Amino acid sequence: MMRSVIKGVGTSLPARVMTNADISKIVDTSHEWIVERTGIHARHIAGEGETTRSLAVAACRKALDDAGMSAADIDLIILATSTPDNTFPATATMVQADLGITRGAAFDLQAVCSGFVYALSTADAMIKAGQAKGVLVIGSETFSRILDWTDRTTCVLFGDGAGAFVLSAEQGKGDNKDRGILGSNLRSDGRYNDKLYVDGGPSTTKTVGYLRMQGREVFKHAVTNLSSVVEDVLIDAKISASEIDWFVPHQANRRILEGVAKKLGIDEAKIVMTLAHHGNTSAASIPLAFDAALKDGRIKRGQLILMEAMGGGFTWGATLARY
Repeated sequence: MMRSVIKGVGTSLPARVMTNADISKIVDTSHEWIVERTGIHARHIAGEGETTRSLAVAACRKALDDAGMSAADIDLIILATSTPDNTFPATATMVQADLGITRGAAFDLQAVCSGFVYALSTADAMIKAGQAKGVLVIGSETFSRILDWTDRTTCVLFGDGAGAFVLSAEQGKGDNKDRGILGSNLRSDGRYNDKLYVDGGPSTTKTVGYLRMQGREVFKHAVTNLSSVVEDVLIDAKISASEIDWFVPHQANRRILEGVAKKLGIDEAKIVMTLAHHGNTSAASIPLAFDAALKDGRIKRGQLILMEAMGGGFTWGATLARY
């Protein structure tokens, strides 16, 4: 069986760090209030000249270096984002141009916070179908540009950043000892689209709009939905939760992360959490967390990594990979 192996990982964060104390000067909130409800202490905010595109390109260059590969080895780019540089063309095509790639294809994928898992699954399918051999899978977001900075229930949660994986096609035996992506499961339920959304768009208001969220409703669905989709991925791969080496979830809220781990029977010590320093970076959060655990020596070759996310739509999904 052809496997999609993670060959390299790279990330990029804006220079500016905004602490909870900084936010408390803008809206009626406090460091203690934010930490108690979310676990977030700070986040990075894109400045002038820092865009979804520029952050993505920087992350890709680092991922290629980590993989020991060049842009010439890439024949597909999938960029997961809800904050593209333009309505069109796809930001992925701009990244393609900046990297000097003139072959293959590039496109954006929109599944909000679930975007990176959706993109990994799509890239894996393309590799298995023989349509790509080297793929850049990117999550890049500048959510600060769609936040209502007068709404303390949302502006405290999100940050900006980018992360990228280099996936390479390699032959495997077809069992769960293979390196690479072992399985993914994607789901959505559009009945809940009004629980987490942006109140603008080209076809409706002709504006960008701002992010709106019913936090309690999102939380209510998150633990159940994420636990269910993870269980299905583990069953399909014939892997038990106890065999997971590291749980690298979307960094939305500490309570959600701990709730999912508890429901699945995953030791909390195996959860990779970066939301304290990054906040919720939507589609970028999984690769940012993965890279952090890779750099500090927690994630090692051959280990089983479980990734999951849920976002507006609702969309949610999980991917299991042996790094």
